[in-house]
Amino acid sequence: MQLNQNIISSFYSFIRNIDFPCVAAKDALAKDNVKIFIAENIACPVDDKNILEFMYAFTDAYRRSQKGFHSAAIIFKDCSLKDQNIFDACLWKRLAALRKMDEQNYHHDPRVDSNPMSAGFSFSIKEEAYFILALHAGSSRPARQFQYPTLIFNPHAQFEEMKTTARYEKLKAVVRKKDIALAGSINPMLADFGEASEVYQYSGRQYDKDWKCPLAQ
Repeated sequence: MQLNQNIISSFYSFIRNIDFPCVAAKDALAKDNVKIFIAENIACPVDDKNILEFMYAFTDAYRRSQKGFHSAAIIFKDCSLKDQNIFDACLWKRLAALRKMDEQNYHHDPRVDSNPMSAGFSFSIKEEAYFILALHAGSSRPARQFQYPTLIFNPHAQFEEMKTTARYEKLKAVVRKKDIALAGSINPMLADFGEASEVYQYSGRQYDKDWKCPLAQ
C-alpha cells in the first residue's frame, strides 16, 4: 500500500513539474479530476479485467461530472522496462486486450471511427472515445520520461467541446511551445485530430511510413 502511495505521489510530482508541457493535465490534477489505477506489469495480462472495470467506472463518473479536464491513469508498478520498442509492443498488447474485452459488451463510440488507421479514430471504452498518452522511462520524448510505465486516458469529447471556443487553439499553442522548449523540437508524430490517426501519438515512439497499428491487424 505504501508503495502505491509513493507511486501516486511520484506521478503527481511529474505532472506538476514546471517542465511538463500538458497544461490540461495540470488543470485536471489541480481539480482532483485525475483518477489512478495501480497495476503490476504492462507486459502481463493479469490486470486487464480490473483495468477495464476501472475504466468503466471512470467513464460513468466522467459522464456525470461537471465540465473540465478529466483523465484516468493506469500506472504499472514494474519499472524495469526501459526499451522504447519493447514498451511500444507491450502498450499495443494491453490496448488490444482491452479493446477485445470491451467489444464483448459495447459498440465503438459512434462519434469516432473504429479503424485505427483512420484520421477520425479514437480508442473506445464503453462507447466513450479516449485519446491515450503513454509515459515510460525510455521514451524518446523528454515530456514522457516517467519512471513507471503509464497509460493516460483522456476523454475525447472534452477536447471536441473545447474546439468550439478559442481556448483550444491557445491551449494547443502553449503545449507545443513547452514541448519544443523541453525537447528542442516538436514531436514528429504530432497531428491534429482529422489530419492523421491519433494512434501515432499514443506511444511517443517515432514510426516510419510503413508502420501499421497493431490494433488494425
